[in-house]
Amino acid sequence: MLDVQNISFSWGKTSLFDDVTFSVAPGEVAALVGANGVGKTTLMKILAGVILPSSGTVLVDGQDAFRNSMRYHRMMGYLPENAPAEPDMSVKSYLTYRAHLKGEMAKKIRHRVQEALSLCGLRDRADARIGSLSQGLRKRVALADALLLRPRILLLDDLLAGLDAVTRASIGRILAAVATFAAVIVSGHELDELEAHAGKFLVLKHGRMLGAKTAAGVKALLLPAAKREGQGAS
Repeated sequence: MLDVQNISFSWGKTSLFDDVTFSVAPGEVAALVGANGVGKTTLMKILAGVILPSSGTVLVDGQDAFRNSMRYHRMMGYLPENAPAEPDMSVKSYLTYRAHLKGEMAKKIRHRVQEALSLCGLRDRADARIGSLSQGLRKRVALADALLLRPRILLLDDLLAGLDAVTRASIGRILAAVATFAAVIVSGHELDELEAHAGKFLVLKHGRMLGAKTAAGVKALLLPAAKREGQGAS
């Protein structure tokens, strides 16, 4: 269980968000949504341990993730908004390299790489040079990287951005498979598509965390009141 408790983040005297609290259980896919600039990427970086919050903590099975960061990083996979890759490496070589960097035992690396390739539908692209792949396939390589250690917590920032409909559908199938063993948080703006994959929505608005069960409920929370009234009258 991932428990986010009273997370706040500020730059100097400017507060980006305050007292953010929520939980995501293994088997759940939660969609993190909100307007541009509200702090979704910053919150994902905090959950990934890239930056520290101004206050609050993240617990995994009751243990403070920030106090045992090495253990946390072993059980967490993170796909940043702009995931880097090595364009001149083959997909398989890159994932093998990344597994070494993540500290996986040498005897397990081949299995981890093969599992990630299979999960992300990349087995027939294993020997392809990353720089030769389409944007959608490169996104799948980045997702395979995040899945290498079979994480219990998976954080996917702006996962569907820039992808065509076919690739988005394939990503959805991957999320369904991953959710069988991980607690997943995926951020984005594609509410209708995220609703097909997410069991809950986490809505950031005006520095606070709200909640909604459906994409329609999210839209009601995010749209200005005057615009909602206008839509109801039409």
